[in-house]
Amino acid sequence: MELTRRRLLASGSATLLALGFPGDLWADEITAEQAIAAFAKGARVTPGGVILTVEVVAEDGFRVPIRVAAEGAEALMIVAPENPVPPIALARFGPKAAEQQLATRVRLARTQEVLALARMPDGSVRQVSQRVDVVVGGCGA
Repeated sequence: MELTRRRLLASGSATLLALGFPGDLWADEITAEQAIAAFAKGARVTPGGVILTVEVVAEDGFRVPIRVAAEGAEALMIVAPENPVPPIALARFGPKAAEQQLATRVRLARTQEVLALARMPDGSVRQVSQRVDVVVGGCGA
């Protein structure tokens, strides 16, 4: 397998989810299901309990503002299953974090359901999704 700049950058995002994945996987080989399973650590994923704020129609998939919040969460994750690299972001919070929220801009390849997950201190995992219609894709894939 040839190591290109793009593959190197893509594999860098895998370090966010390194625990639970075999060492020989590249980030672009990780499926949304694998990312969610690694995040959940065996817990059942239940709906609700997470606030996901994202545009319903994204004119430009290159920069879509997104915000995820879940009060009391120890970690938040954003997944875009239709992107070349589905796990987009992971944030962990310590016990002294004033707020448990993640706000950023993401790239979306095409119209899809964007998922936001929150792992709570008791080990439970909550999920919410929002369909985002992308007019111009932003991943170039």
